[in-house]
Amino acid sequence: MAVAATRILTPVSKADGSYHRPTELKAFDDTKSGVKGLVDAGITEIPRIFYQPPESNDSGHVSDETQIHIPMINLDHIGKTPLKRKYTVDRIREASEKFGFFQLINHGIPVSVLEEMKDGVRRFHEQETELKKQYYSRNLTKPLIYTSNFDLYSAPTTNWRDAFRYISVPSSHNPEDLPEICRDILMDYSKRVMEIGKLVFELLSEALGLNPNYLNGVDCGEGLSLVCHYYPPCPQPNLAIGTSEHTDNSFITVLLQDHIGGLQIRHENNWVDIPPVAGALVVNIGDLMQLITNDKFRSVKHRVLANKEGPRVSVAGFFSPPVLSASKVYGPIKELVSEETKLNHLPWWCCRPNSLGYMFKIDMIEISWSDSNLKRVNLNLASHFLSFGI
Repeated sequence: MAVAATRILTPVSKADGSYHRPTELKAFDDTKSGVKGLVDAGITEIPRIFYQPPESNDSGHVSDETQIHIPMINLDHIGKTPLKRKYTVDRIREASEKFGFFQLINHGIPVSVLEEMKDGVRRFHEQETELKKQYYSRNLTKPLIYTSNFDLYSAPTTNWRDAFRYISVPSSHNPEDLPEICRDILMDYSKRVMEIGKLVFELLSEALGLNPNYLNGVDCGEGLSLVCHYYPPCPQPNLAIGTSEHTDNSFITVLLQDHIGGLQIRHENNWVDIPPVAGALVVNIGDLMQLITNDKFRSVKHRVLANKEGPRVSVAGFFSPPVLSASKVYGPIKELVSEETKLNHLPWWCCRPNSLGYMFKIDMIEISWSDSNLKRVNLNLASHFLSFGI
């Protein structure tokens, strides 16, 4: 089927009137074999649906110093002395305000578990297509789905990646329904990431000057989804993108990445690399955390480059409102709002998704503080979809 699709999909070098993007997206989707299927079929030129103009790739130029060292947080320090815990909390605060990213070491997950999780992702994506097809779906309410580009029909550019998504918490499914090829490690790793999340929310609460239990108490950790990405080698990486520029619609994201790299963040209007560190986990602030902290912590744009080397594997743990929960309203924490700090957001309404994955319906009103009264400046109605990047 993937071989047949390569005959239907227009190569990037062919520029004529016969190209019809919606038709070719459907043809690609119908293969249910993803980007890996195209690579397995032996393509040497990317199809036009994946084409991203180089000027788009380089929006906001890449810094000459393309590597910055985002803070490395040693969790081994937090239980030793109050002084070391305060030092750790201060570093997390600085990272969350300045970069929106930090890395964790000595986090308690053995390297053997991290390696097995990455191997499990490879095993799933590299099994026979016919075995994967049973999980292929665009219904984001299912506990586990495999697909290529969750936003395939709405995004301007198709990303060079495949993924499967597992709703870990809350869990209402039978574990036997998970793919046997990665079932045990999915369940083990997700439990461990859940514990990491609880600890990070505790430290973020302290960084905000709040009770350590505050963020866990308002249910920031009540929903966890693992998105397991597989980036096949790309024959023309300069003309494609692994994951488009985006921010995460989450409270926080906990990322496990392999050795290949490609993750970049936007910092001071430059794209800068976040090189992999063996055994480390990357944590980034999401849109909902920026909202409830009233912009104290930053949700920053990031992307993943396509690469001739590969496959690249990553596992992103998104701490978000539960996908199947009832609607819930989130707004800035009242302790973080004053006349001096002003209120930067009105509440967001997070509602249940439909089968296409619609999750966040946001009534966003920009306001300013004036004479102790809220003055409406501008009203924008927006509908946001879940981001499944990095």
